[in-house]
Amino acid sequence: MSHDETHIAGTEEKLMRMANQIATFFHSKPREEGIAGVVDHINKFWEPRMRRHLFEMIDAGKAGFDEFVLEAAPKIRRPPVPQAGPPPQPIPHPAGTT
Repeated sequence: MSHDETHIAGTEEKLMRMANQIATFFHSKPREEGIAGVVDHINKFWEPRMRRHLFEMIDAGKAGFDEFVLEAAPKIRRPPVPQAGPPPQPIPHPAGTT
């Protein structure tokens, strides 16, 4: 496993653990209130990049998510996929300096 693959796997494990910890906390509430709590917490405190990665894992069918996380997913704000920007423009050089 390359360093990048190890980092990605570690990031996935951390995100899953964080999401599941949030869900575990909200299991102390009635079911619908608990699911709403997971939605609210992730929408308020997770940056778009974290939510995007969460959805990548859920969409890929990654096993191990708490049922409250999976039930909350349709109500969590799905960030847009970043668009590739225009290609970088060459830096103009003053005449005679190239």
